Amino acid sequence: MSDREQSVFVLGYGNPGRQDDGLGPKAADLITSLGLPFITVDAAFQLNIEDAEAISGYDTVVFVDASVSAPEPFSFDSLSPADDITFTSHSVSPGSIMRLCADHFGPAPRGWVMAIRGYSFEFEEGLTGQAQRNLESALAFLSDFLIKQSQKSPPEKPASGPVQMSMK
Repeated sequence: MSDREQSVFVLGYGNPGRQDDGLGPKAADLITSLGLPFITVDAAFQLNIEDAEAISGYDTVVFVDASVSAPEPFSFDSLSPADDITFTSHSVSPGSIMRLCADHFGPAPRGWVMAIRGYSFEFEEGLTGQAQRNLESALAFLSDFLIKQSQKSPPEKPASGPVQMSMK
């Protein structure tokens, strides 16, 4: 058994100029401000195939995005590499990023997707009040999860299939 801390990569994505679509980047900013050791954080407008290389070499990756259909205040699901890689110039899924990582850079990290419930996606800056409250609940959970992940030794694989978690 190894006593080393586990490396974790958090990638928040979305468009802050579209109100609640900015939940992912805002979560990334707030996680960064916590200064957690062994946690690397990045933010982007959207996922790109280059993110497959970015997540390689980490033990765990957490993708954070806004969702119009997630339960309130958020969902948190395990993620495996997608069997079918699909993307367009405007969209690539977290599962596709995981598959590209596994196919080209070695084993993919353990993966998780956090979908924070959003409500308004108009061309306007700033989160709605309810989305901000959902973000606060999501970050309380996520910061605890990240600390626990960074202390795991050896890495644990997520259970097969989705792990639905919604916090009320």
